[in-house]
Amino acid sequence: MQLTVYLAGEIHTDWRENIIAACEGLAIEWHSPVTDHAASDDCGVDIFGAEDSKFWHDRKGASLNAVRTRTAIARSDVIVVCFGEKYKQWNAAFDAGYASALGKPLIVLQPPEHDHALKEIDAAANAVARSPSEVARALKYVAAGKL
Repeated sequence: MQLTVYLAGEIHTDWRENIIAACEGLAIEWHSPVTDHAASDDCGVDIFGAEDSKFWHDRKGASLNAVRTRTAIARSDVIVVCFGEKYKQWNAAFDAGYASALGKPLIVLQPPEHDHALKEIDAAANAVARSPSEVARALKYVAAGKL
């Protein structure tokens, strides 16, 4: 089965690359947010002009990034959202909620210490994984129907 998968969330580790490598050979088209932190933060002011206020600087970038994110989530068959250990990922929570509102299948990747904080997101998810390898195994099962 051909799948389009959006890999949302934490951008500071190589979890995406691990999942993609483990799913090599499957018919999966991958999408993700811009993971170059500086480019993501500054895209709005780079394109539409500088802002004196950090609020409006961030707002321009967030608004432009939302075009990419919303389009990719809407076009994807499965959404994987990773909540990392180091940073609070409010954007990841928003992506999970947006995907859920669209009725998209959702796989959440999170460490056990986030279980309580993410209980509502986990309740909306189709699966909760603890490692990129679990996500890859789940995607292999969905795409090929094999364990």
